[in-house]
Amino acid sequence: MDRDEASGVKGFGDTARVLARNALGIIALFIVLVYGFACLVTAFSSSFTPVQKTPLVYFLVIFPVLVLGVFSWLVSCHSGKLFAPSDFRDEENYVRMQLSAVASLAVASTKGETSGSESDIQKIVEVVQDVRFVNAASPTHGHRKILWVDDRPQNNIHERQAFEAMGLSFTLALSTGEALGTLSREKYAAIISDMGRKEGPREGYALLDALRQMGDKTPFFIYAASNTPEHKRETVEHGGQGCTNNAKELFHMVTSAVLSRHS
Repeated sequence: MDRDEASGVKGFGDTARVLARNALGIIALFIVLVYGFACLVTAFSSSFTPVQKTPLVYFLVIFPVLVLGVFSWLVSCHSGKLFAPSDFRDEENYVRMQLSAVASLAVASTKGETSGSESDIQKIVEVVQDVRFVNAASPTHGHRKILWVDDRPQNNIHERQAFEAMGLSFTLALSTGEALGTLSREKYAAIISDMGRKEGPREGYALLDALRQMGDKTPFFIYAASNTPEHKRETVEHGGQGCTNNAKELFHMVTSAVLSRHS
């Protein structure tokens, strides 16, 4: 093997290592290898009979169609799995993309599109098990704990399970008084609250106002029945960070807040 051939082999090896980092690269590498072998076979096909050439012709025609079909299926159904963290200039964007996939699963569950069974939760866990953005061994465990205030916690089971799959943990409070007592003893990365409780129809704001008057600046999110611009604006005026009735939007807001506090 002369120097040029050795350089070509080394170059192909380097390219192969780069391509093998994600699913798209593996597909491209597979196509190159297959057509490389096809070219070798074609080069020595002069002695083939027409019958022997027919399978090769069919392969060269059908193979690209099959690859296109598989590629289209991957892009439409599993786009989040086509890239590796190293493909992103900022790997935090990869995390956010995976969190969006988690949110979509949770939204489907809360809308009744899935049964909310154990298998559904397992799907959520599988989506995020490789991209936990909080180090479970970190001594600053308050950075991965959320206080959820709701007098009906059973209504948010799916959302909490999806958050927990990301490495977050929860403390539940059923009332404004219980939440204030909990916050006096421990710090949290974020607070999620409903709006109306047995104490009153605007207890979400009552809790938020009490915290801000105490100087507590913990990110605060209202997760209730309303998603109107008026209520979003009112939440901000009270010192909160967001208001929504949409699980996907809640995931984006809360995870962004936790990421920014953890970084």
